[in-house]
Amino acid sequence: MADALTVIPAGVLRNLADKLYEKRKNAALEVEGIVKQLTTAGDHDKITAVINLLTTEFTYSPQANHRKGGLIGLAAATVGLTSEAAQHLEQIVPPVLNSFSDQDSRVRYYACEALYNIAKVVRGDFIIFFNQIFDALCKLSADSDANVQSAAHLLDRLVKQDIVTESDQFSIEEFIPLLRERMNVLNPYVRQFLVGWITVLDSVPDIDMLGFLPDFLDGLFNMLSDSSHEIRQQADSALSEFLQEIKNSPSVDYGRMAEILVQRAASPDEFTRLTAITWINEFVKLGGDQLVPYYADILGAILPCISDKEEKIRVVARETNEELRAIKADPAEGFDVGAILSIARRQLSSEWEATRIEALHWISNLLNRHRTEVLTYLNDIFDTLLEALSDPSDKVVLLVLEVHACIAKDPQHFRQLVVFLVHNFRVDNSLLEKRGALIIRRLCVLLDAERVYRELSTILEGESDLDFASIMVQALNLILLTSSELSDLRDLLKQSLVSPSGKDLFVSLYASWCHSPMAIISLCLLSQTYQHASTVIQSLVEEDINVKFLVQLDKLIRLLETPIFAYLRLQLLEPGRHMWLLKALYGLLMLLPQQSAAFKILRTRLKTVPSYSFSGEQPRRTSSGNSYQILQHMSSGSQVTEDGDINQDNKSSHHGINFTAGLQQFEQMQQQHRQHAKVQAQSGINSTSSPMQQDVQRPEELIQSSSDVNRPPSRSRRGPGQLQL
Repeated sequence: MADALTVIPAGVLRNLADKLYEKRKNAALEVEGIVKQLTTAGDHDKITAVINLLTTEFTYSPQANHRKGGLIGLAAATVGLTSEAAQHLEQIVPPVLNSFSDQDSRVRYYACEALYNIAKVVRGDFIIFFNQIFDALCKLSADSDANVQSAAHLLDRLVKQDIVTESDQFSIEEFIPLLRERMNVLNPYVRQFLVGWITVLDSVPDIDMLGFLPDFLDGLFNMLSDSSHEIRQQADSALSEFLQEIKNSPSVDYGRMAEILVQRAASPDEFTRLTAITWINEFVKLGGDQLVPYYADILGAILPCISDKEEKIRVVARETNEELRAIKADPAEGFDVGAILSIARRQLSSEWEATRIEALHWISNLLNRHRTEVLTYLNDIFDTLLEALSDPSDKVVLLVLEVHACIAKDPQHFRQLVVFLVHNFRVDNSLLEKRGALIIRRLCVLLDAERVYRELSTILEGESDLDFASIMVQALNLILLTSSELSDLRDLLKQSLVSPSGKDLFVSLYASWCHSPMAIISLCLLSQTYQHASTVIQSLVEEDINVKFLVQLDKLIRLLETPIFAYLRLQLLEPGRHMWLLKALYGLLMLLPQQSAAFKILRTRLKTVPSYSFSGEQPRRTSSGNSYQILQHMSSGSQVTEDGDINQDNKSSHHGINFTAGLQQFEQMQQQHRQHAKVQAQSGINSTSSPMQQDVQRPEELIQSSSDVNRPPSRSRRGPGQLQL
């Protein structure tokens, strides 16, 4: 200190602390000259004393003007040292850096100015203080004083362009932690400062910023949603440059960056989502085996974006989804089938139809490629797939059925599917009402109609819930009678009396069809077992003929007028051969109220039956011109044939079908239903509370016109309690 006072005149020290800038500036020039002389003389001890004096008495002084003078003085001393400045930087730079946090904005300004002048002198030697300088500049970039910001900007540009880029001592490894710590700062000035540094360093050929991209990639994506257009643009420009470098680089760490992109693809900001999904798209094309462990996470990001409100995002997401699905990865190579299934299962709960559809495509794709592995996870996805059958979208339901059909190729899984399906119909009546026909019809196409109906019948035969069994059988019967997909099944049933396979199917369905009188009558008419149909009709008692029964009968009468039963109506041209058919139809007519539309329809049809046969038999005419005399002829005990088979009354079985045992089975089942109805009535439970039976007291609202019976009603036309066909 004493040495410094002898070297620097008191007047110079006094002016260095003056409030006037010009006096401080002139004093600093005097200091520069003194230091220059000492440098020439090689007296570094006195130079050290001068620097210590400027530091302790001025830069750390409580007086602002002293601090300003000290900063100018240190800069002047550095200029005076010229090439010898490097050995004194440890004394000069720390007090200047300390002044960056000064409460006085003018002091902070002069600190920037001083460091700028120091940096211009020492150049590359300045790099040893880079981390501290970077931290200070980062703070000053967001300074409250515009002049300080401007000065810091000039200093920052000097450090970036003239020092760091030209220095061979700059350590990117030490810099990256500093950058990473600050990337999530929200201040717009700091963000601009950081993006500027990233861009400049990336432009230096000797600095590998791409290798450290995972460390600050998330921060760049975070800036894409900044309120400042300029910052968004700068961040996007930097990201675009890095993506181009990735495309041209032979070695990239895709894995770490994929995790970041997956998170950013779910950003609420559209621009961020679009950029993230674009990057993912490129990664899927370029990443190869590196991305195999991340396929599930990537899929989890893609599927929601397929339903994004922004069209550009949807387009890129769909393209990426197709690219990913086209990759033939093997579980032995790390491809996690279970993780993919878990993502697809979760996305089946998405509110967006397109996402649910693509999730099902993935499950189907995995079943085709890795069936064994998928079936090991079946318990994890099966319930979700069953729930998807209640989806409001027909497209989704049809795809779910395809997945179920693919799973059900194995007998044990087929049985499991049908059992679970019946269970779901039982616990969710709305599923049966809204989706029952669609599900059953599609399964019949995918899994063979006869196989499906046989399995359903086996399950329903032992159903303990009699109300549900009756409703389910009625639904299956209506589908059987009306669906084009089941035409082959109907043709097989028509051969029940002449074909072993037709007989087996008839017998298989009969037991469960006994839950519904109208279903069993319909089955008999379809299979041309007319005598048994007549016997069943005559076995009905008062309790059986209720409003629900009449509603079902009304539907059947209208169905008899459709093309499906054209063969039956043509058989009426030969009343002599099909007397049991006539008796069955007249039996139905006798059960209908005379004022009902169905009664008039059936009576009109029966009036058209000729009183003579076109097969060459002797005509039997009556004065009334109807078929009563034919029926009377039947009751007289004559030997009468049914479809060419004689006198079934004298035989308990016909072509292997034991109709007597069948009638007993039907009567026993109906007795169970009657007892069940009585128990419900006694306990005050309304047996018609099921959604399938609502508004049953208004049958005219439930019955479709004859022209509509053979095609599925649209949702808008379907009334409450009606199945959708």
